[in-house]
Amino acid sequence: MIESKIRISEKLETEQTLHFAKMCFEEQLKKHLPLTKVSAPAVVLQGTGINDDLNGIERPVSFPIKAMQEQPAEVVQSLAKWKRLRLKEYELPAGTGIYTDMKALRPDEDLGKIHSLYVDQWDWEMVIHPEDRQLSFLKQQVEQIYRAVKDTEMELFKKYPELNPFLPSEITFLHTEDLLEKYPHLSPKERENKAAKEFGAVFLIGIGGELVHGKPHDGRAPDYDDWSTPTSASTKGLNGDILFWNPVLEQAFEISSMGIRVDPEVLASQLEIRNAGARAELVYHRQLLQGELPQTIGGGIGQSRLCMFLLKKRHIGEVQAGIWPSKMRVECLREGIQLL
Repeated sequence: MIESKIRISEKLETEQTLHFAKMCFEEQLKKHLPLTKVSAPAVVLQGTGINDDLNGIERPVSFPIKAMQEQPAEVVQSLAKWKRLRLKEYELPAGTGIYTDMKALRPDEDLGKIHSLYVDQWDWEMVIHPEDRQLSFLKQQVEQIYRAVKDTEMELFKKYPELNPFLPSEITFLHTEDLLEKYPHLSPKERENKAAKEFGAVFLIGIGGELVHGKPHDGRAPDYDDWSTPTSASTKGLNGDILFWNPVLEQAFEISSMGIRVDPEVLASQLEIRNAGARAELVYHRQLLQGELPQTIGGGIGQSRLCMFLLKKRHIGEVQAGIWPSKMRVECLREGIQLL
């Protein structure tokens, strides 16, 4: 009974710390980027092209709507496209944007210490000028997000002294081509581990397009991030991932995926590269190809991921309530990991 009460107490303490961390980061995000919080949908209609296809192979959760003649709907996988449509409706000027609490279900995830069925993000999107479609502008926004994380880390340390800050003062920018050249015989994840451990915090540029050896570093859908625009004689891509070195798990730890979004020309090109030309007939894609949507930059910042990192937890189930295989629950208990 005493042990049970201790465990409940520990879980409640974690919940309180989680609330404080999320509250702090939202305030810091608004401080460093000109964003306004808005409501977000849990579901979108199937067949509109609005739902995120991620790598193009993940199955969304879908169901028929009785009140709409059984029209099929899907639980969102992310809000990358929905946010751009919303910015058009709001008619926000360049340099301003929105963010929201995105809550998604991804049933095809391989469950583990950093992956769950439930995905929660601060999804954000900002209107930009056409001339902002360049690498230097992307880096400026990454630096602002990193400052928000660093400031949150310090606020947590003030309230919870046991949570010592350890992120470096600056984030390092590397291109996926750089890592391939330096570690040609390693897998993409092994390259990420090397870079994250060396620098502590890295923004890895150019994810989705083919590298010099003919393969992408990792998958990206062709219709939201721009991963194909040349940025030098040997590099391309106006997107990337924010990676931290996680000393608890001893591996690279992705906090955010973000990028400058496709314009009409880039969308047409990337659809062709991926043999996905049929998507051009979907509602969202038609609007984009016709130049009816604003130019934007955006991304998602993992809420549970960031909290797991800042609170130095060993399993994502320590910072979000979820469904886990019984074998995993038993293993976690043996390791002293309290799943919510």
